[in-house]
Amino acid sequence: MYYNVMMLFTVYGDAPLLLQSMTPAKNETYFETSNRKPFFLVHSLSLFTREREADSEVVRYQLRKPVFVRNQPAMSTLMNHTVMDTRIVIVGSGISGLSAAHKLIKSGFINVRILESTARSGGRVKTGRLGDNVVEIGANWIHGPSEENPVFRLARQYGLLDPEALTPENQALDIGGNPPWVPNMFSSSGRRLTPEEFEPAEEMFGKVLNESSEFESKGGEPRATVGEYIRSEVKQQAAEEWKDVDTKTRSTRLCVISNMFKVNCCINGTHSLDEVGLGAYGLYKTLPGLDCTFPRGYEGLIENLMSELPEGLVSYNTPVKCVHWNNTEKRDEALTVECDDGERIAADHVIVTVPLGYLKKHHSALFCPPLPLHKIHSIQRLGFGTNNKIFVEFDSPWWDADCEVIHLVWDDEDEIVDQVPDIQTSWMKKLFGFTVLKPTERYGYALCGWIAGHESEYMETLSEQEVTHGITQLVRRFTGNPTLTPKRILRSQWFHDPWTCGSYTFPGKLCSAQDLKNMMEPLPKKRSQAQPLQVLFAGEATHHCFYSTVHGAVLTGWREADRLISHYSNVSPSLPKSNL
Repeated sequence: MYYNVMMLFTVYGDAPLLLQSMTPAKNETYFETSNRKPFFLVHSLSLFTREREADSEVVRYQLRKPVFVRNQPAMSTLMNHTVMDTRIVIVGSGISGLSAAHKLIKSGFINVRILESTARSGGRVKTGRLGDNVVEIGANWIHGPSEENPVFRLARQYGLLDPEALTPENQALDIGGNPPWVPNMFSSSGRRLTPEEFEPAEEMFGKVLNESSEFESKGGEPRATVGEYIRSEVKQQAAEEWKDVDTKTRSTRLCVISNMFKVNCCINGTHSLDEVGLGAYGLYKTLPGLDCTFPRGYEGLIENLMSELPEGLVSYNTPVKCVHWNNTEKRDEALTVECDDGERIAADHVIVTVPLGYLKKHHSALFCPPLPLHKIHSIQRLGFGTNNKIFVEFDSPWWDADCEVIHLVWDDEDEIVDQVPDIQTSWMKKLFGFTVLKPTERYGYALCGWIAGHESEYMETLSEQEVTHGITQLVRRFTGNPTLTPKRILRSQWFHDPWTCGSYTFPGKLCSAQDLKNMMEPLPKKRSQAQPLQVLFAGEATHHCFYSTVHGAVLTGWREADRLISHYSNVSPSLPKSNL
């Protein structure tokens, strides 16, 4: 028979519930109540708050919330045996895997292990240094920092944000995914563009881009891809609305629109907008709030999450070779995770959180038997591209003091292009420009360049000296200043990272909402007679509307943890039911 702990201690007349440390063992701690009644064997201290008495060696623990224990004469385990014995393996120690582990352990699952291929946790959340500056090699912003965003709530809880990001005004501002940055625009002829030249182009592009999102709900898309649709609409509208504009200004505006294409290649993480499906483009949803950053680095969020997990939970430098699952009724064919080093780990459930780029490349070897065909097709239809950063530091600024983003507009791109003809000689033409690292008091004169697609992938193969040379020539050409020289640079290389194979997810051609549903579907399927919920899937690519984001990754980790919590709530009524 199982009792709620709060009820159990009322029976023993011990309130409030205070437990005193007795005899710590290797991975266990023995407790007794203050009136020395029943003993408890506790495997997970994450369920307790800890307080040391003043001038005393006594450490007292108090339960964070009600849990369930089995009533035994002398000692009992803190949790239903079914839950305590459940073996859960999480593949990947990115923020999705950590979020799943965090929730499972808080709910009383103690046999949880994370297998991480690299030597660090965080995955695509990765903070680096440019000289004395903290910069983000991976995830950059909290997109939509408001109450609906779990990353914002966690960052606020851990005290990781600047005060401005916490204001109600900041949270209420709905920017629709388009930060109202102050731009400086430079042309490849070495001159500054005037607002008269670029603002009409920005306005037209923004209007048509917003229209691209509407086909997901209303259907009837006239083109297959976002790129094809915007290009055809802009050419038609430009011919009508700019017919009285002089040829040179009209050409410049079309070149600005080519730059907008490159900006959105970075936003979507794609080589070209001609690879982004028009019908599914509107699946992505934004949250209110003006995007904000972590002043001390995004990895602070990872460090705080790790601090609340049991020590030794993550096995580093442990790549997974294959997940052996069972799609038959034969229960003797156990779920097993095979690692590269030969270790085989028996499990009841495996949560796979690897990036979509890795799945695209390795799904056939990673699962035995292979994934169902509909899941493979969804993996193939979803897009996963590369968006890299090139951080550049200067001794003095060549942009305005209020500038927040710099656009580099090529004078020869009035045909509306987002790809270069020769990647090896012209890769830097794909870099749309730079965002300015703010505030200046913190970062000095530092910029973050953005480049997506195959040109970005090629950039990764170059030496740091070659990249520095390319960036130096670029800024000298666009500013007309032949003496401009960067102090230092730092770049990301996500495509050639063997565990990511790119940056993040976008809806590819012929993609639909069903593909994202297929991505999150556990194995085996519900109607199967095999053991349920053997393999679960989390990560940004499995969220139906927040794919490509950190908050999407967190929510999917919680979702799969909740799926298991709900499952065991039904198996064992003593476990609190999930709110999923």
